[in-house]
Amino acid sequence: MTIPTADQTRPRPAADAASPPRMAKINGTIFAAAVAVLVAQLANALPGALNGTFQQYFGTVGSQLTWITAGFMIPVVVFELTFGMLGDRFGHRRLTIIGSVVLAFGSLVCALAPSVQMMWVGSAINGLGAGAMYPASLALVAAVTVTPQQRARAIAAWAGCLSAGGIVAPLLGGGFAQSGAWQWSYGVVVVLGLVVVATCLVFSTESTSQSGRRMDLWGQITFALGLILVLFGLVQGPETGWSAPSVVASLVLGFLLLAAFIVIETRVQHPLLQLSLFRNPNYSITSIIAVVGMFAFLGICFSFSMWLGPVQHQNPINIGLLFLLLQGPAFVLIPVISWLMTRVADRWVLTGGLSLMALGGLLGATTLDAADHSMGQFLLPALLTGLGFAFTLSPMTALAINTVPRELAGMASATTNLLRDLGFALGPVLVGAVALSGAARQLGADLAASTLPTAQLGAAQGIFEAGGPFALNSIPAEAPGGAAAELALESLGSGFSQAFLVCAVAAAASALLVLIGLRTSRPAGPSTPA
Repeated sequence: MTIPTADQTRPRPAADAASPPRMAKINGTIFAAAVAVLVAQLANALPGALNGTFQQYFGTVGSQLTWITAGFMIPVVVFELTFGMLGDRFGHRRLTIIGSVVLAFGSLVCALAPSVQMMWVGSAINGLGAGAMYPASLALVAAVTVTPQQRARAIAAWAGCLSAGGIVAPLLGGGFAQSGAWQWSYGVVVVLGLVVVATCLVFSTESTSQSGRRMDLWGQITFALGLILVLFGLVQGPETGWSAPSVVASLVLGFLLLAAFIVIETRVQHPLLQLSLFRNPNYSITSIIAVVGMFAFLGICFSFSMWLGPVQHQNPINIGLLFLLLQGPAFVLIPVISWLMTRVADRWVLTGGLSLMALGGLLGATTLDAADHSMGQFLLPALLTGLGFAFTLSPMTALAINTVPRELAGMASATTNLLRDLGFALGPVLVGAVALSGAARQLGADLAASTLPTAQLGAAQGIFEAGGPFALNSIPAEAPGGAAAELALESLGSGFSQAFLVCAVAAAASALLVLIGLRTSRPAGPSTPA
């Protein structure tokens, strides 16, 4: 890891293990940041645990399920850079507290939602709150830690708690869904959001930057509109057709606005995104794998949740148990990862993690059978994916933060979170597009060649045209069109197998990029206790 330059924003006393007040502030701030990111990720991961429940409860069709997850991630990605600037100017602890209040309100909206459209609204409000909490909590960790060793341990704890939120969410959501009260899972998030407020007020110290950053209004507008239009086109493409005027217009205009954003960032005095950060080769490579590698991970997670939920209609608690393997290693292995990050070059840790993730996705693509409801077939792909994520997230985050001067820590943490969360946002969007497009093509061809009775075939085609493969897959066998449900199940299995394969290729490409391109830095070596 590269040792950051001295802080040019304000004097920082050297870390002193013999100074209890100083260490109390450090440890209290790290604790508050870890709790904040755990709760933010809990709200993020709940929809994935409840996809099957949402489909049955709200009677969703087409891309409506995808929009619940995308509704959360879009505001996270769109406003994360602005939140980084606001944290630098007004305080990262203050921003974490405000984000927690917004998250609690959004979760309340979700808990009371009478329709899927109101779930979109609640998820978007949740995403707005979490979008403030992610970069602000990481910036608190970066600001309060002094040495690379200390920062590596703190970031490993922060990243582990990020994963812990992903562990708790499926168990919480699945437990309440099994008892017929999924809304209470969001009620728990309301309470925990207020707990974060109290934790930050009691334990955390404030941090700001005196860099004089100001609002980049036109950069924010072009970035927000461009990204929203691109994601809209990607979500709606499989449903309305990739050649539909609304989809084509959204994609073209979205990419033009994102290009305009890059031009603006090169010309304004206080850019939303400091493009000079990417002159550092290690930071640039880390940024690429933050997007592509995290797309692969969340795409695999989303595929698992859809496979067990709307495809196979399994007990929601099974999704929670599977997510113990997907998210648990990053939390359980915090001491191991912290040790590796100070003794083994980042290049090798990241290459190994991304390779494991690629292998998990490949097994998902080649070994899972939609007609097989046994949980055993999911264990090895999920475990390999979870181990890969564990050995990717913390080193990737620490490398990004440690390669920039401390006065840019706020922007770097916001940018790193943005890129990671952009990968997370693209996961469900692109995976949903790949899976649903493939499933629709296969199901359409199978129905056209089917020898089902005319009445059953006509009903099945009507259901398929109105609601897509998921709608037909949910029809009882004795209902009109129900005889074709098996064809829908097979097509969905094939579609999500293709999605697993795309994620595996993305993870493998990221591993190759790290192996070839990342400049190896000498490990920092053992450190004294903090």
